[in-house]
Amino acid sequence: MRKISLFFIGAITGALIAAVAAQPQVFTKARAASADTYRQLNLFGDIFEHVRAQYVEKVDDAKLIEAAINGMLSSLDPHSQFLDAKNFRDMQTQTRGEFGGLGIEVTMEDGLVKVMSPIDNTPASRGGVQPNDLITHLDGEPVKGLTLEQAVEKMRGPVNTPITLRIQRKGVEKPVEIKLVREIISIRNVRAKIEDDVGYIRLVSFQGERTIQQLVEAIKEIKEKIPNDKLKGYILDLRNNGGGLLDQAIAVSDAFLERGEIVSTRGRNDGSQRYNAKAGDLTNGKPLIVLINGGSASASEIVAGALQDHKRATLLGSRSFGKGSVQTVMPIGNFGALKLTTARYYTPSGKSIQAKGITPDIELVQDLPDELKGKVEPRGEASLKGHLKTNDGAEEQTGSPAYIPPDPKNDKQLNLALDLLRGIQKNAAFPPNPKAKPN
Repeated sequence: MRKISLFFIGAITGALIAAVAAQPQVFTKARAASADTYRQLNLFGDIFEHVRAQYVEKVDDAKLIEAAINGMLSSLDPHSQFLDAKNFRDMQTQTRGEFGGLGIEVTMEDGLVKVMSPIDNTPASRGGVQPNDLITHLDGEPVKGLTLEQAVEKMRGPVNTPITLRIQRKGVEKPVEIKLVREIISIRNVRAKIEDDVGYIRLVSFQGERTIQQLVEAIKEIKEKIPNDKLKGYILDLRNNGGGLLDQAIAVSDAFLERGEIVSTRGRNDGSQRYNAKAGDLTNGKPLIVLINGGSASASEIVAGALQDHKRATLLGSRSFGKGSVQTVMPIGNFGALKLTTARYYTPSGKSIQAKGITPDIELVQDLPDELKGKVEPRGEASLKGHLKTNDGAEEQTGSPAYIPPDPKNDKQLNLALDLLRGIQKNAAFPPNPKAKPN
């Protein structure tokens, strides 16, 4: 590890020495800046050697350098970071939207893994895993003491490899043991259901490359189950959707738009890039309401901003998170990857939502139950330490609470959306004027 670390430092400082030496003999400001940068890197090398040689306990060279890199990146903004090889592989798995696993949606309860739902047609559903099962052991090893991430990682693995779950099931006295064989599992980012005469689509995230494919399938399913003359419209629920891939956000926006700009990005060196919709609204212009809250961030804000600016949808809920920046992932050899903020993005009307968020057309803050009052804080980019500032002098906003009631009967935002689509309630913001253009 020492050889790698010293080579890493030497390569950087050597390149800088060569750059300074190649400058004209006139001592320009640029040359002075390069020389100063070299002196600072030389300082880093000196401190690194002192720590290696004299710290009270032996330290790992690679961990020291990784910590230094992360320190540098964290000084930029909250979204720039170094991904080591394992985290980079995990991110690639999320991006592909597929992994070797069992097909269980889980959470943690009292130190055990609780099954929320087995995914249809997966090893878990076929093997008899049931909602509310508590997984106590994985291949004979207790789950207690593991984090949820550690337990999930143990359940994932190479396709066609077996794993045995020991389950504690309500109403069953003895533990239940189920042997499963891992298969390719597709991450389910889109969930659809029929609300009588309304199509409801929940978009959990934009992490997988199959997000748009799942959305297309969801819309098709709704059309097949509700006759066109009975279908009042759609609800697109983006609440607590933390974002994901830019191309998936563009594709999802395009699914509801006939034409026009979806989003533009502006970086320091690459200038401006614009992304436009292609003809073809998959919902055939049916009324659309988009639900957002303080947990709606990044890619979900791109979709919400595009549909709002083009008057294609009415936004209902509370102010979104306000992450208006784009990150580029750059592989770094076998070490991992650099995720670096490289651009801001702008809605079709030219607005940056960075540290401001999107204000819904109809503002309605969800009530918190008594036990959560004072415990659920508003979420927003502006509350993150070191966040990028707004670049237009606008006032920063702190977002709003990211809370969705588990019982739909208590979901004020969802129920108002249903009432608007059915004509039970009226609001000047619904339906929007489709002839209006972004301003």
